[in-house]
Amino acid sequence: MRAVALLPYDWQIALGEWIGKLGLLFAKKHRHIVEVNIDLCFSWLSHQQRNQLIDDSFRSTGIGFVETAYAWFSDPHQLLHRTTIEGVEHLRHALTEGKGVILMGMHLSTLDLCRALLSTHVPFDVMYRRNKNDLLEAIMINARAKNFPNALERDDIRGVLKSLKAGRAVWYGADQDYGPKHAVFAPFFGVEAASITATARLAKVSGSPVIVFSHYRDKNNRYTLRLSPTLAGFPTGEVRADATKINRQIEKCIQKSPEQYWWAHRRFKTQPQGREQPY
Repeated sequence: MRAVALLPYDWQIALGEWIGKLGLLFAKKHRHIVEVNIDLCFSWLSHQQRNQLIDDSFRSTGIGFVETAYAWFSDPHQLLHRTTIEGVEHLRHALTEGKGVILMGMHLSTLDLCRALLSTHVPFDVMYRRNKNDLLEAIMINARAKNFPNALERDDIRGVLKSLKAGRAVWYGADQDYGPKHAVFAPFFGVEAASITATARLAKVSGSPVIVFSHYRDKNNRYTLRLSPTLAGFPTGEVRADATKINRQIEKCIQKSPEQYWWAHRRFKTQPQGREQPY
């Protein structure tokens, strides 16, 4: 990954496309997961359209791999000329209120790079899930230390509240299935999915506003980072309604470039009692 980050950027993107093609051919387990997710979430597409979306998803994931390498081992400032940020004034204004900001994100393939790009404009803390591979975890720790003031483990709620109380923004991924604990079933692309409730709980306890952060790569390998206005009327205090609102925000972001979402995650692995998971 360090060597990849030293290549000319267009070469890196071409290499990422090649990695994506290899994944499409040989990563059969992940391909199956992607196929199931796309069949469930885009059932209205034709068979040919769904197959094209699968191909495009692997291509984007391969490019995401080299973008991650760049974020970890190069200076994100060098890509600012390729970057457009929309709505950064919403984040800056929310921070002036002194209650911190929950920067709600999702696992788009440009995640690591675009978080690093945003941090060059507005520093913020990030939440993460510890990697089981010790070497990779050490590399990721160094990368996070380079790009962000603080990195907080997913279960470190006390640390998150401390950051918010100090008036900082904290990136939080609200789109994955972490099991039935602290989750409620809510629709995600029309399919009932175990949806975490922590976003609403954190917002309620801290009083922090929630801003949606999304990010995309275009055909010219330029990046658009989007920050929404603060979510109005959130949280409502009703668990399923809050989870549904968050899922709808995520859906809207995914629909702008569905091939750039991380479909290899088993989003529907947790099922209501008596139902089998689709994978």
